[in-house]
Formats: sequence, C-alpha cells, structure tokens
Amino acid sequence: MIKYIALLSLLLFFSCGKDTTNRTEEKEIEFRLENLANRGWKSKKVNQYINEINYTATEVPNAYYIIKNEGLTDLKNVDSIINSHKNERVIELEFAQIDGKDLLTDEFTNRSYEDAVKYMAFTINKDFKAVGAKSKDTFNCVGVQFERNFKVAPFKRAMLYFTGIPEDETIQLIYDDELFGNGRIKFNLKNQILLD
Repeated sequence: MIKYIALLSLLLFFSCGKDTTNRTEEKEIEFRLENLANRGWKSKKVNQYINEINYTATEVPNAYYIIKNEGLTDLKNVDSIINSHKNERVIELEFAQIDGKDLLTDEFTNRSYEDAVKYMAFTINKDFKAVGAKSKDTFNCVGVQFERNFKVAPFKRAMLYFTGIPEDETIQLIYDDELFGNGRIKFNLKNQILLD
C-alpha cells in the first residue's frame, strides 16, 4: 500500500511539474502576442504619391494571419507555426487614385480592364523585390494575392509575399511600376515588427 502511495505521489509530482512548465511557456507566448497586439498589427504606412496615384505599403506580421487562421486555443501550435514562418514577410500594398477613380481602367493602365485585372492577379509579382538594409541581399516576390473589391472600395490592394528574409532584417520594398507606368518606386519599411 505504501508503495502505491509513493508511486502515486511521484506521478503527481512529475505531472504537476510538467504542467507548471507548460503554463510558463504558454504565459511567455501570451505575453509576446499581447505585446504585438498592443503595438498594433501593422507597421507604419509608407506613402508615395505619383501622377494622381497614392501607393501605400504596410508590413503586416505573419502572426496576424496565423492567429486569424488558427485562433488562440493552442498557443504552442500557434508559436510553432509563427517560428516556422519567421523568415517570411507579408506586405500590403494599396493603390488609390486621388479622386477615387477605378485605377484598372485603360485611362491609367493603357490596357483593357480585363488585361489590367489579369496583370494584378497573375503577373504583378515580377514587379516587386525587397532589399535588406544590413545584408544588401535582394529577395524576389514569391507571390501576390490581388484582393478584388469589385469597385466597392476606392482602392486596389495586393498582398505581397517574400521568403528567406532574416527576421531581424529591415527591408526596402522596390516596385518597378509596369502597370501604371510610373517607374521605380521605393518604400523604406523601417518599422519592422518583431515578436520578442
């Protein structure tokens, strides 16, 4: 009987110790995510105004999309996913005409509306690259998601995806504007958001 009580006490002791470790890890994860939420989910917007078009670039941390998709019920899983994507970047780029006109018309693109939409959806990623401030390495845009708003909003938005960028690297986004013909546009995204 004493053996069983001693064994049960040992099991209870080790399981409580493990539970305390898990709670400590979860508290650390919660703290990092709370800090990120308190600072805001996006970096400072960087605007460039050229020929009646306002270009706005904003870096959005991967954690925002991961939490939006996964929720906060399993913090260890969320933290693991965030860590596995730490060298990826998401940049939100908005295009808006000063008077709210639809930018994809031939007036601004010298293309048919259908061709302009196809360009935004399938080809525009070739127009973007990121350059590391420290390393001076160049990173190509690996994907773009064009958010169709069907003329409801007065702007167009594209989400740009980059990989292989060290998480502590500040980047400059370079856009060679082939769609609207406004040449090379640079955005210094200095307010890198880190999870620590």
